Amino acid sequence: MFNRLKSYNFYILLALDALLVLGAHVLSYLIRFEGLPPAWQGERMLATLGPLLLVKLFCFLVFGLYRGMWRYTSLTDMANIVKAASAATLLVVGYLVLSQNFTGYSRSVFVLDWFFTMAFVAGLRVGIRLFYGMGFVDLPSVLRRGRREGAATRCVVIGAGNSAERLLRDIAGSARRDIDVAALFDDDPEKQGRALHGVPVVGPVRALRHWLETERDPAREALIAISDLSGPAMREIIGHCEAAGLAYRRIPSLAELARGKVTVKDLRDVDYKDLLGREPAHLDMEGIAGCLRGRTVLVTGAGGSIGSELCRQILSFAPGRLLLLDASESNLYAIQMEMEHEHGFRKYEALLGSLQDTAWTAHVLDTYRPEVVFHAAAYKHVPMLEANPWQAVANNALATRNLVEAAVDRGVERLLVVSTDKAVRPTNVMGATKRITEKIMQAHCGRGTRLMAVRFGNVIGSAGSVIPLFRRQIERGGPLTVTHPEVTRFFMTIEEACQLILQAGSMGEGGEIFVLRMGQPVRIADMAADLIRLSGKEPGKDIEIRFIGLRPGEKLYEELITADEGVVPTGHDQIMVLRSDACAPAGLDEALERLRQAALARDHALIRQQLVEIVPEYTPDLVK
Repeated sequence: MFNRLKSYNFYILLALDALLVLGAHVLSYLIRFEGLPPAWQGERMLATLGPLLLVKLFCFLVFGLYRGMWRYTSLTDMANIVKAASAATLLVVGYLVLSQNFTGYSRSVFVLDWFFTMAFVAGLRVGIRLFYGMGFVDLPSVLRRGRREGAATRCVVIGAGNSAERLLRDIAGSARRDIDVAALFDDDPEKQGRALHGVPVVGPVRALRHWLETERDPAREALIAISDLSGPAMREIIGHCEAAGLAYRRIPSLAELARGKVTVKDLRDVDYKDLLGREPAHLDMEGIAGCLRGRTVLVTGAGGSIGSELCRQILSFAPGRLLLLDASESNLYAIQMEMEHEHGFRKYEALLGSLQDTAWTAHVLDTYRPEVVFHAAAYKHVPMLEANPWQAVANNALATRNLVEAAVDRGVERLLVVSTDKAVRPTNVMGATKRITEKIMQAHCGRGTRLMAVRFGNVIGSAGSVIPLFRRQIERGGPLTVTHPEVTRFFMTIEEACQLILQAGSMGEGGEIFVLRMGQPVRIADMAADLIRLSGKEPGKDIEIRFIGLRPGEKLYEELITADEGVVPTGHDQIMVLRSDACAPAGLDEALERLRQAALARDHALIRQQLVEIVPEYTPDLVK
């Protein structure tokens, strides 16, 4: 408010409101007495004008009538005008009743005054909005826009709902008139044949191609203005756009539009995340904040894809200190610079080192005393770990044991282990070692620290994942290499995975393995074809999809749970939990020691033999 007092526009608007308030009161007397009021009523009117003006302007200030940007007047602003005018009228009438018993005052005058005050003040705001919205403010720019009208991109808008309305309003009020909307398309029969901001809703989306064929000045681009679409619905719309020869862009999803306003600048290319069509995660923000706010939080693997996104999301819950731990110098430096320079967060410690170093792991926990730990550090590339199984043992299994034991010994409140769907009936070393991390977690539960694990599938766009590989292959003109025509995988976005990790971390009581609902598995061959189409090319015609065979350790499909694992519902519809009444089998420490010795000997066969001893459901792909 104090900033507004320095504004030149504030005083202009205040003066205009004062004139309107005075005019409303005078007009009320003129209407009530059908012309000039009697002399004695005129005296009462003049005596009331001063106090009435002061009270009304005071109420306008209290109800925030000068905080808004009136070129964007909304229904909320209109409601505040009603509240302010009503409060002012009640205060003035109440004062007159108490001080003068309302003797000699006409009740209808104050009713009319209340109505005219609202009408005049609201009318001024609406007029300002129309003035700006119609483009009358900057005549030179209007003339410039008129000269380049012919250069505007002629577009159609898919959707005729709230998002489309806001988009059309922004286009109409934008200084950049480089978009000319010709028509709207919506599958809702109730909207067809109507108009939105003067733009006709000409028919369903399937009529797009026929409509274009009949237009003299055809559109060149489709703007998809439906904020949340399922994957199949998005594919259908894209199919209609491609059949009609239109380029396409879309507004972000509702989760991405947390800022609130849909604008022309928010339009972006459709990417593969849109085709997944997953519902946004619903979080218990207070429950997560209760675990993280003001706490010292350690994220291992902080420079990796999952770890770095966890760090970004943890910031929104105001941790007391954030410990960034990573064995990669370049990754750690990158997340450190992002925390400091992009997010302005300096209450962090960058810890360079490996959890395989038992003494260093203990030193970190003794020095910084974390209360919550998210363990995201791991090796994850299946074929590479098949060729180097001792590294998977050391970094995934033994390093996790070092961390869990040190955390439990020092009374860390919560520790969450990030696991994978490859831990379910594993056929590769990576999956077997991640299943061991789950067993290590459960073996140490019940000793004060709340230990838990979270299982989920592939993360779109993570380092080394298939989508960045496909995009590079598309840029080179192909071919796209797919292991098998029927191979399927579960996918989710990095943002959603980390949101649900934080949610599960706040729910765990100890010993649980949380499983994130991943939706339906996706055929990798279909994904490759979709990505080719999103690049504006045709699969098999412009870019080849080549099948190269499964790599060592890979399965045709992944599972999140097995038939003999009991699934228990949680309070969250996107998270399941596997509860274990017993800890890991006796003798786990001895078995891990034998596994460690096999890893030190770099003995492939012995490592796999020891992995089978600890994870009986592991069926190794015996190659090499």
